Amino acid sequence: MSGAASPADPLPGENWTLRIPLADLEDTADFAHRLSAQLQAGDLLVLTGGLGAGKTTFTQALGQALGVQGPISSPTFILSRIHPNDDGPDLVHVDAYRTDAEGLESLDLPATQSDSVTVVEWGRGLVEDALAGPGGSWLDIELLTQQDPSASAAADAAPRTPETPDQADGAIRTDFSETEEDLLGTPRTVVLRGYGPRWQHPPLPGS
Repeated sequence: MSGAASPADPLPGENWTLRIPLADLEDTADFAHRLSAQLQAGDLLVLTGGLGAGKTTFTQALGQALGVQGPISSPTFILSRIHPNDDGPDLVHVDAYRTDAEGLESLDLPATQSDSVTVVEWGRGLVEDALAGPGGSWLDIELLTQQDPSASAAADAAPRTPETPDQADGAIRTDFSETEEDLLGTPRTVVLRGYGPRWQHPPLPGS
């Protein structure tokens, strides 16, 4: 494993930063739906957040809003999935947690990028140069839960490998380990940052 153990610091050069409160996972899905209306083929979204923060919920709702085919799941064991779309851009869903620049290159993401919206989980500081290039554009999306940040960082920093997935008290933990409390009312915040000429202005009017 050589991906980031926890969300890296934000990169310099953002055009703007928005902090949007989300009441629960339903709000997270609604945020994804609203954002989807502003996306087009070639867009790159770099997505970070701890376990249970709603990364999979966000990506599922985004895929639904874009109209892509196939179930979208947490890419815990498969690094990249392509979800085709008959009426718009495909969705490419990538997990960069357990890879590095060389592993990312082996996925050949540029081959699909121009026809797709590409969502890369845990890609901050790793994928921007490779996929956006100098002077390129991307959206950085970070989902934060209302928990002790130090506890979250400590959990995220624990070594994880494909052979030993995330565990808590012996139970496998993925983004599907969200509880009923998560679904009904755990507050979250999404921090949205825009980079490059494509995102000179925030994509959500009134945000």
